Parts: sequence; C-alpha cells; structure tokens
Amino acid sequence: MRIIRSLSLSKMNAERAAFEAAEANDGEEEAAANSFDVGSLDYKLQKIFPVYALGLSQPEDSDSTVGDPIWEAIRQEAKLEAEKEPILSSFLYASILSHDSLEHAIGFVLANRLQNATLPATQLMDIFCNVIMHDKYIQRSIRLDVQAFKDRDPSCLSYCWVLLYLKGYHSLQSYRVAHALWKQGHKVLALALQSRISEAFGVDIHPAATIGEGILLDHATGVVIGETGVVGNRVSLMQGVTLGGTGKEIGDRHPKVGDGALIGASATILGNIKIGEGAMIAAGSLVLKEVPPHSMVAGIPAKVIGYVDEQDPSLTMKHDAPREFFEQAAGTSVEAKSTDK
Repeated sequence: MRIIRSLSLSKMNAERAAFEAAEANDGEEEAAANSFDVGSLDYKLQKIFPVYALGLSQPEDSDSTVGDPIWEAIRQEAKLEAEKEPILSSFLYASILSHDSLEHAIGFVLANRLQNATLPATQLMDIFCNVIMHDKYIQRSIRLDVQAFKDRDPSCLSYCWVLLYLKGYHSLQSYRVAHALWKQGHKVLALALQSRISEAFGVDIHPAATIGEGILLDHATGVVIGETGVVGNRVSLMQGVTLGGTGKEIGDRHPKVGDGALIGASATILGNIKIGEGAMIAAGSLVLKEVPPHSMVAGIPAKVIGYVDEQDPSLTMKHDAPREFFEQAAGTSVEAKSTDK
C-alpha cells in the first residue's frame, strides 16, 4: 500500500505562523480578498450540484473550469468562522485551511475523531488518504453526501459544519473507506475500522454493506446496517434505523432500500426484503414485508397507508402524511377489528 504522509507538525506550525502573519499584516487587503461573495458562490453551487445530486448526471460531466465549489465554500466558511471565533482559529486551520483538498481535510478530521491509544491519528490519516485519493467513487460520494447534509438538514447552515461537526457524515465517510478496504481484501483492517466507528459515533455499518451516493444519516445515533444490506442513492435515514436480519440465517439476509427512500426515526426493517424507490417508512415502524415504490407505510407491523407524490421524498424530508392517509388507515383498522369479532 502506497503511503501518503500528512503534513509534519513543524511544517504545519510554520505554515500556520505564516498564515497568521499574513492575516495581521495585510489587514484590509486580506479581508477584501477573502470576502465571502455569497451571491456568486451560491450561483456556482446551484449551477453544479443540484443537477447531479438529483441523479441526472455525474460531477465529471460538469464544467471542469469551475473547480471544486464544495471545497471552495468550505474554505471560505472556515475563514469566516475563524474571524468570528478567534479561539477556534488553530482548530480551523489544522482541520481545513492547512489542506489543499477536501480529500485530505476529511482524512485529517476522521483520523482525529477515530484515534485511540492503539490507532494513532497519523496512522489513520495515512489509511484514509491512501484510500480516498485512489478511489474516484469515494471522491464523488464525499461531495454528494456533504451536499445532502447541507440541503436536507435545516439545522446545518454551512458546508463547513458538515465536515467538522456532524457525526452522521463522519460515520458515513469512515464506512466508505472501510468498504473500499473490504473489497480490496483488507477485511481485518475494515472490521477494525467498523469497531472504532461504532465506538466513536454510535453507528454500526458492516463494511460489506453497499451504500449509494447523496446519503443523509440525520443525527445517526443507533443506525445499524447489516452485512448484505443495500441502500440506494439519495436515501435519507433518521436516527435509530435498523436494516437487519430476522434471525440466524446466512447468505443474503438484509433489506434492499431503493433510491430516494425516506426512513423515519427508529424504524426497523428486517429480512431480505425490498423497499421500493421513493418509499416512506414512518418513524417507529416495524417492516417485515416488501414496500411498493412511492408508498407510505406505518405501524407494527407496517402496512401501506397511502402513496407519496414526491419522486424522492428523501430530498424534501417531509415526514408527515396528509390527513386522509391517517383517516383511511384508522378506518381500515376499525374495519379489521369489527371483522375479527
């Protein structure tokens, strides 16, 4: 495995000193140069990301002259945050401003979140950077995922916040590295990462599971995805979601979630069943049977209570159903009880 070394401590300190000196000496000129033109940057992001975030095309189809708008936004936001909260300037410099790409910044952030006495941050950063820098799929996914968090989580006001603070994003990108290692045959290393991810973030995703792009793990605590589980593109999962098996069976035994599905908090989906594209699983539901595309299911066990209008409810994050859905479900329940009598 080729190792990509992180910046040495002395080099980082020297660069940080130069950075802070430039900030102090250039004053107004630096402030003007680094002013955050919200309008123009928003235009760039809107021009590029909604198109392939919705699955209509891929990032490599975009105009390459524009550069990396996600990374550009993160750096600009980090500079603003450093100005607002000077006490965080060292943290922001080490985590974002000292790096030349989103890939290296993610490697640094994840390594420092997952390190422990036997897995030092420098070793973890080597692993993360080596995998991410050689995997185009992960490079695309980390951007689609950060866009998903920014767009769908109303409490997330910047791309910078996703990278630095949201453990749902951290656990998802750590899984992507573990999954790549699993496919390369480094299964013991992948399982070691899975164990640390579970301990650090409270999220347990088997490295053999398959997860698509543009994913939101909102809050993420308690999310469990089994070995043969499959999650499509543009899916949103709330906290406490379980994609598990039904017992001790072996082989293909976990759920397959279609593109654009929205799975509510603490929903439990068990067995090798299909959740159709654009389906919505209500919070707290127990799903044991296949769910038709674009349907809403609720209950224990879950039943179809209606159909959703959105192509991808995961993008709108509207968890509530129209009143008639629940009236119909309540009427059906009453009729069933009457029949039983």
